Amino acid sequence: MQIKVLKSKIHRATVTESDLNYIGSIAIDEDMMDAVNLIENEVVSIYNITNGERLETYVIKGNRGSGIISLNGAAARKAAVGDKVIIVSYAMMPFEEAKKFKPMIIFPDDNNELK
Repeated sequence: MQIKVLKSKIHRATVTESDLNYIGSIAIDEDMMDAVNLIENEVVSIYNITNGERLETYVIKGNRGSGIISLNGAAARKAAVGDKVIIVSYAMMPFEEAKKFKPMIIFPDDNNELK
């Protein structure tokens, strides 16, 4: 049996940009991506703490050390600059492996800096 488990989580990041005219995706500071083991083009779910919106899109690399969290394209309608969001990815794995698996989770500060 395979089950879906939490793989990566960026908890309470602050949206820094919102670009309706961009093709789509979410740009995430590459330092944050590395810290939670996300890769470019990986599918993520985004949960907007501020307004309750939920959406799914894919990751693009943001400038390393910039603190960028930019919702692009249609996703830009789901969040405003300053909103707090949770960004997560999931993985499928065998049940026994999942019982031992530990997700990567970070808690950036209000400026999206890692502690």
